[in-house]
Amino acid sequence: MVFHQANHPYPQKNSAMNKSLVTSRREFIKTSSGAVAGAALAAGLATPRAGYCAEENTIKIALVGCGGRGTGAAANALSTPGPVKLWAMADVFEHRLERSRQSLAAMHTSQMFAPPERCFTGFDAFKHAIDSLGQGDVVLLATPPAFRPLHFEYAVQKGVHVFMEKSFAVDVPGIRRVLKAGELAAEKNLKVATGLMSRHYRPLEEAMQRIHEGDIGEVITCWAYRMHGPVGFSPRKPGASELAHQIANYSNFTWLNGSFLVDWLIHNIDVCCWAKNQWPESVQGMGGRQVRLEPDQLFDHCAAEFTFPDGTRMHAQGRHMTGCHDFFGDVIHGAKGSAVLGEGIAKPRLFKGHKPSSANVAWDYNGPPCDQYQAEHDLLFDAIRHDRPYNEVERSAKTCLTAIMGRMAVESGKRITWEEALSANMQLAPGLEEIRSLDDPAPVEPDPAGLYPIAIPGFTQVL
Repeated sequence: MVFHQANHPYPQKNSAMNKSLVTSRREFIKTSSGAVAGAALAAGLATPRAGYCAEENTIKIALVGCGGRGTGAAANALSTPGPVKLWAMADVFEHRLERSRQSLAAMHTSQMFAPPERCFTGFDAFKHAIDSLGQGDVVLLATPPAFRPLHFEYAVQKGVHVFMEKSFAVDVPGIRRVLKAGELAAEKNLKVATGLMSRHYRPLEEAMQRIHEGDIGEVITCWAYRMHGPVGFSPRKPGASELAHQIANYSNFTWLNGSFLVDWLIHNIDVCCWAKNQWPESVQGMGGRQVRLEPDQLFDHCAAEFTFPDGTRMHAQGRHMTGCHDFFGDVIHGAKGSAVLGEGIAKPRLFKGHKPSSANVAWDYNGPPCDQYQAEHDLLFDAIRHDRPYNEVERSAKTCLTAIMGRMAVESGKRITWEEALSANMQLAPGLEEIRSLDDPAPVEPDPAGLYPIAIPGFTQVL
């Protein structure tokens, strides 16, 4: 399953090591049970009724992927209204599972926590955790995105409800698997929530409603930005295998996270597509590795220009460098006004005209506070307890496809259409299901100098 360098979609390019680090969004997001009541009220949740999963019935939770984001998702799930318990846990790393378990136990002392016999490690751990659940229970999928299609398929086949963190795949074949599993989930009446939590941020929801009602006029251009310091990198731990090293640094390897554009910019790309109520028909872009020296696969800057069917455009710009202009959010331009909002913008605003000054503010949010991370879980568990349809797969998978086609355009230097992207067969990690141990070969291997294959626009093949 090791790629030969000559046939790999990322030809080799030299790099060395740089010590700059940045704290990722994926680090543990602190939550508290005290915020639950406000989040539930903001989400408009109803009082549970008897039926599919009545209030008196406990929902069991399995956590698959016990890193910072998975631990945060479990904390949110354990803070939803109604009885819940952390039933099982799974991760490839035993130390990460135990650290997560201890963190959750310290915050949620009243819940029953997964005993040692339901704490599973290894590449098949997800199966054991899901198999331990019953009808009406929930699995939280929070491993690196490369494994999401495989784990989601299995959960749907086993008939359990799902929360899956973004991103949902790293390549188009993975997206097709997610879409197919999402259709099966709907047929089985399974509830599926996805980690595009900005869709459940009340201030942003209200701002988007006003945009759709015409407050800034027809939407003309959308700009999605994520620009900040360098993405962190951890040197190989003594005795760690190549595969273990890469999984521990999943944000740094394209086969695991899909690229900076996919796994880091996906939220604000989603917000732009939400503002337009369209999916792009094509994209072209550029990017590269100008100052980054860490031995990994990351571009340190990228820009993708998407064209919508009506001819308007979205521009997605990512950069993670030291000493540069930083901005994290979306800017939407309409025919008579503009908006600054999206992930990274705690207080969205609409403006008269296109200059975002305090004198031009036409609207800002004055409602109750909202924790979008909690809200997305409150909505899922409420749908489970009241047997309401709830399936975010298609929209979320298409957002991920949009980001993936952006990555394809940036890495190849080619213009990519939606149809070309959707029919692409290039897999970043073929044979992923065959991995059995951390001692197995990694899908990408370093050269004798310790350097990894990196995409080169004009040469890299993506279809």
